Amino acid sequence: MENIDILTTNAQLAGFAGELSEESAIAVDLEADSMHNYREKVCLIQISTLQRTVLIDPLAVSNLTPLRPVLEDMTIRKIFHAADYDLRCLKRDFNLSVRNLFDTMISAQLLGEERIGLADLLRKYFAVELDKKYQRADWSQRPLTAEMIRYAAEDTRHLHRLMELFETRLKNLGRLKWATEEFVLMEDVRFAENGGPLCLRFKGAATLPRRELGILEKLLQWREEEGERLNRPVYKVIGNSPLLELAQRKSQDKEALLGIEGLPPRLTERYGSALLTAVGEGLALPEEELPQFPRSPRKVKDPGLDERIKRLKQWRQQAASDYALDPGVLINNTALEAMAQVNPRSWAELERVAGLKSWQKEELGAGLLGALA
Repeated sequence: MENIDILTTNAQLAGFAGELSEESAIAVDLEADSMHNYREKVCLIQISTLQRTVLIDPLAVSNLTPLRPVLEDMTIRKIFHAADYDLRCLKRDFNLSVRNLFDTMISAQLLGEERIGLADLLRKYFAVELDKKYQRADWSQRPLTAEMIRYAAEDTRHLHRLMELFETRLKNLGRLKWATEEFVLMEDVRFAENGGPLCLRFKGAATLPRRELGILEKLLQWREEEGERLNRPVYKVIGNSPLLELAQRKSQDKEALLGIEGLPPRLTERYGSALLTAVGEGLALPEEELPQFPRSPRKVKDPGLDERIKRLKQWRQQAASDYALDPGVLINNTALEAMAQVNPRSWAELERVAGLKSWQKEELGAGLLGALA
């Protein structure tokens, strides 16, 4: 393997961005540290041209704006595998957007590949073995080991070949237009702004009474503060399950800490006092300050709607088999339920169905209308 350049200065990055502006396609990947630090961040950016692979160290390079014209240039194709998370991180950490995307994972889904992971695809088509042992590595550590550098470079160096193969197959199947629409929609994904009480984003909290929600909120606030203090992901401070059980027990007695799965003696000794203090704060909250989980209006049973959804799913199962695609890739449940709600009888009414993509209307519209007729 050739030497891989690692860019650590603004001047180096600016020079490399100038080189990239002459390319017709570049392959891109990121490595982050979500499993190792409280505030997740991008720790490495890998870019491969047809000639070479370069790693950018954003922990050393303070100005990534020279990449903006390249990433937004519609004449340069940006090849990612599973771009969703990477695009969100680029926007969040550096305010960088990507245009003219080609996602090899989306392509694999639309081609009916059984396995869509990059390692599986490279093994299948190019007999390339990716060593995934560093997937969960701490990419914020410096210096990077030689093995980590090689691993990072392998994630992008084969994407040009994979794109060429998949683009040809998509054209031959008449599905390149499908993929192109999916890529454009993917370009605008962003992380949601998380506001409001933490407990309302906590799995399993929807059924809790308000007092228990208040206790859970205080416990979660304490865990966030502790995670930030230790610079550790909050799940490595203490798991979700013990906090939920403590909120449900609603007790400040030390006995309340006993027998909770996921709360071993070492954690009880270290955090027991803080946990019971948080429970007490939740118990002391005035009634009007307790968080409240938003309740959706109770759905009225509609046998006609249920029957239409059933018919649409039956039609989808057969259509997916005909296309040799996963049913959820062909059209997901949300779109089918929207179809059943609108119950379109014409092409004009089909346009009113939210969440239905243009390629799905063109390719599947007649079949969907027929299933509802």
